[in-house]
This record gives sequence, C-alpha cells and structure tokens, in this order.
Amino acid sequence: MVTSQLPLWSDKDAAEGWSVRESERARRLTVRVFHTGRVEVVVPFRTSPHAVERFLERHRPWIERKREEARRRAGPPVPFPPPQIDLPACEESWRVHLAGGLRRARLAASGPGLLSLSGDAGAGRTVRQALRRWLTERARQALAPLLADCARELGFSYQRVLIRRQRTRWGSCSTRGTISLNCCLLFQRPAVVRYLMIHELSHTQHMNHSRRFWHCVARHCPDYRTLDRELLDGWRRVPDWVFGDEGP
Repeated sequence: MVTSQLPLWSDKDAAEGWSVRESERARRLTVRVFHTGRVEVVVPFRTSPHAVERFLERHRPWIERKREEARRRAGPPVPFPPPQIDLPACEESWRVHLAGGLRRARLAASGPGLLSLSGDAGAGRTVRQALRRWLTERARQALAPLLADCARELGFSYQRVLIRRQRTRWGSCSTRGTISLNCCLLFQRPAVVRYLMIHELSHTQHMNHSRRFWHCVARHCPDYRTLDRELLDGWRRVPDWVFGDEGP
C-alpha cells in the first residue's frame, strides 16, 4: 500500500494530533479515533481539501465523542523510551537499558530479558524505528512457531506466514493460504492470540464469515465470542510508540 501524508485543513486539528493520510487502496473517506485520542482520516488519492473539510465537519460530533471516551479511559503517561516492554503473548518481560552513544538508535538483546538501546535515546523518531524493528522480529520469532503448532494440533494447513505492523487488522488469510499476523498480538494474552490464530486458520477452509466458518471456529475455540470482544479492545494494550509519530 502506498500512502502519503496530507496537511489538515485546520491548524487546531493538526495541533491536537489529527492527521490525514492518502492511500491508493482507499475507495472512500474513513476516520478512526485511536485509544490515545489520535484521529486519522484516510482518503483516496487526489481527494480535494474541500472534500476532507466537509467530511470532517459532518463527522466531527462522532469524532469528539470518541475522543472524549478515549480521554476518560486513558491510563497514566508512560515514559519514553520505555524502561520495560511486556509481551504477554509469549510471557516475556524485557528491561530496556540505555547504553548511550551518538550513532543512530539501535536495539538488541544483551542478555536474558534485557535489551540494550544504543545511540541517541533523545532522537524520538529513530528510537521508535528501532523499537518497531525489534518488535516485528520478536513477533516473527514467537508467533510463527505458535501458528505452526496450532495448525498441526488442529489439523489445518497453510502456505506461509507474514508478520506485519497494521493499525486496524489483527490478522488475515489470503486465498493462496498466506496468513498475516499483526506484531501487536504480542501485547495480548496467550488465549486471545490462540483465538486469532484459529480464526485465521479457519479461513483456510472457509474464505468468508459464514455460519460454517463460525462453526469451525467454535469447534476449536468454544469461548471465541468472549475472546473476540477482548481482541477488539486489544488496541488499548498496544504502547503508543508502536504507531505514535508514524515513521517507517
């Protein structure tokens, strides 16, 4: 997906963390309010600023209501860089040691449960990039084997697995049998992660959300409804640095 950032028509909105993103895959204007209160508007290419303005005005009451809900539910501020990264999915906790230095920020394991962040820790963008690279690689190491074990245990098969960092989808399954998993699953409970994997594996047999698909999910995960609701709320457990001040 090719995207580009566009300026907001209102300086006030931009100052409050609103952003507009052009996407070649977008077919209509959409808006999302994240659990942090950040607002992102996704628009098709060549959408006029006037069209964005009309869209925002039409949806502003809903946006403000969602932002107020996010503020009420927000937890206390978290320091950055994070002193610790907890990954419930694989029952890991990593302490982050600031090693210092003047080079580009780099994050690497330096011992059991210990990450060393070298370079300029005050360079927010490069530190976030380093954290995201480490998170994606750790997800590849942890989630891919879990998916393989789950498929083998339950009698599913798939072609390959991809690990991605997506803002709106926890996973997907293509018609060719490629399963994509969001690296943010690492911040969810093991039972929730297993449900998501069963959900995507079930798509290898039913490429829809038909009654037969949900029967397949229920056969392997009887409490899927409860776990699905927990997963929908799972974005609140994703640290701000995963998507905040977006960069590569």
